[in-house]
Amino acid sequence: MNEKMHQAPRTPQLSDSNRRIIDSNPQTLRLYQVWRGSNRFYCGGRIIFGPDVRSIFLTISLIVIPVILFCAFVSQTLIKEFQHQLGHLIVAICAVFTVYVIFLLLLTSGIDPGIIPRNSNPPDLDDDGSAVSSDWMGSQGNGSNLPPTKDVIVNGMIVKVKYCQTCMLYRPPRCSHCSICNNCVERFDHHCPWVGQCIGKRNYRFFLMFVSSTTMLCLYVFAFCWVNISKIMHSYKCNLWRALVKSPVSGLLIVYTFVTVWFVGGLTAFHLYLILTNQTTYENFRYRYHSKMNPYNHGCMRNVLEVLCSKFPRSKNNFREKVKVDSSSIFANSLSLCHSTNPEVPKKSFDIETGKRQAVAVEDFEDMQNQLDSVGRLERCETEPRHRIREHKADWENTPDIRMLAAEFGMEHGLADGQKIKGVH
Repeated sequence: MNEKMHQAPRTPQLSDSNRRIIDSNPQTLRLYQVWRGSNRFYCGGRIIFGPDVRSIFLTISLIVIPVILFCAFVSQTLIKEFQHQLGHLIVAICAVFTVYVIFLLLLTSGIDPGIIPRNSNPPDLDDDGSAVSSDWMGSQGNGSNLPPTKDVIVNGMIVKVKYCQTCMLYRPPRCSHCSICNNCVERFDHHCPWVGQCIGKRNYRFFLMFVSSTTMLCLYVFAFCWVNISKIMHSYKCNLWRALVKSPVSGLLIVYTFVTVWFVGGLTAFHLYLILTNQTTYENFRYRYHSKMNPYNHGCMRNVLEVLCSKFPRSKNNFREKVKVDSSSIFANSLSLCHSTNPEVPKKSFDIETGKRQAVAVEDFEDMQNQLDSVGRLERCETEPRHRIREHKADWENTPDIRMLAAEFGMEHGLADGQKIKGVH
């Protein structure tokens, strides 16, 4: 009894007639519309964000609001004290530099970080006869014969690459699967909540430019707030405390930028160290290359050239590409999704990758329902006597396929005598 309760529910099987109805209307959609990851797409798939894209609004406000306070209150004294339009130039540089920082933030957050396309089927074993772990064979209920890791040679050193069951591929070296975005990302560094995106091979240099530019912006505001305080002290012949009372915004910005620069400045210094040693944040915390040889380290100069001066890699995904979607596969995935929401079904059977396809599946349901209802219009045909049409319709409505289809959809279909066939759960 307990074993039956804990068994994962089987995906309902469609009969041949129902499958023919579904497959008769294949749909052509954009790749981003059926994307299995957790990303959010805008502008027709031209811009890709992470699932926590709203966090960048907080980041933007933490940058813009202090700059607005600086330009609105602190700049007044600077414009008066500095001659030959130098005060206006100081304020203009701050405003332009802020726009540049916001642009780097959006560029880091809105491009493909280096997502590796998923496979539709598991890969075949290599012809070299790779050994299969017995533990792996025993732990797989589906009888998969793919080993969990494989050995590849990088710069003369053996590196293990792992098999990703979600993306159904062996991850390339330095690749990892982000649990937040639900994608395998090439040269995965980390998932940054402040930019709402993974940091990988394609946007790492923009991330570094954003962090370092933010550090310089904080130092810029911090320095000129102190200049403003010193000008007030000199003009009014007062001490530091009275100068802060006369310009409280300057004091507030000094404290704010001092605290912030420790965070973004420390992050900049840490990533400069990672670049010099050719590491990622994930590798630094996971593998600790300082205690063993790093297979990717080519020396400081070559490391910097590889990370910052190499050719910008092209995306491996064309999110606006048109793809044909198999309606039957969407229908099966949607049925699995519906069954997984049943409280009697363990949550492990819930396939998170089908969540993005619900909207497409609803359209398929409506198309099927229209085709099923079209049989009811046989009564308006004059090619057969009315009593034969009624008999034909009644027989059609009581076929096992229709009963099964009604049960699968959880719908009710009217019988000729007014009764209803209810789906059995």
